[in-house]
Amino acid sequence: MSVRTEPRSIRILIITVAVAFFALFLVLPLVCVFQNAFSKGLTFYVKTLQHPDALAAMRMTVITALVAVPLNLVFGVAASWLIAKFDFKGKDILLSLIDLPLSVSPVISGLVFILLFGAQGLLGEWLGDRNIQIVFAPPGIILATIFVTFPMVARELIPVMKAQGNEEEEAALTLGASGWRTFWLVTIPNIRWGILYGIILCNARAMGEFGAVSVVSGHIRGLTNTLPLHVEILYNEYQFAAAFAAASVLALLAIVTLVAKTAVEGMMRREH
Repeated sequence: MSVRTEPRSIRILIITVAVAFFALFLVLPLVCVFQNAFSKGLTFYVKTLQHPDALAAMRMTVITALVAVPLNLVFGVAASWLIAKFDFKGKDILLSLIDLPLSVSPVISGLVFILLFGAQGLLGEWLGDRNIQIVFAPPGIILATIFVTFPMVARELIPVMKAQGNEEEEAALTLGASGWRTFWLVTIPNIRWGILYGIILCNARAMGEFGAVSVVSGHIRGLTNTLPLHVEILYNEYQFAAAFAAASVLALLAIVTLVAKTAVEGMMRREH
């Protein structure tokens, strides 16, 4: 007996709706981005991306990701290992705190850093006396990005570690392995695909973050603009072709992220 009990017409209708939705909300926007990006020719496209402000925005975006992703990786592995392997008071509170950036608007997250480190903020006077600038400077962008992306790695690893249980680690400890040796030789190899998956998602979010970064950056050209902010500025100045050229870089990043994500999922399925 076939498991496909729905009539053929219903199956065709569902598939048609799914394909139409995919084309309308995913494929068509991407086509529009690249069409507008190259509307003035390849020479203009390359010139736009080589502009000093564009290069500075790309550099700021890369630096932010290079700092935020490793820090979130360390936090994500530690938090997921603690939550999945041990029972302790406050475990539910820790889980809620990890999910906090997912439930709070990024704009609110950025505003929190303004209230903490801004000139009129809680620590503003102390920082000003020591000539330390956090907001409207690269440190503020990095802090805001770390905050909005730190659940990415942890949320990928927690279910993986819970599914694996503690048997292998307990066996290694019984055989005389130290805690650190067990962690590096047993725990990490078992979660390597989850780590890679979390890194991919965290990096994509870090490079594409707009809301929190927009609040704390100050939009200083050549200094505190990331690539998403650079796109906004160009678009607001009616430089549409240039804005879409910069946006195409982010679109390519999204495509690369999707391909990498699919590849990791395929390798995980083959391994299991």
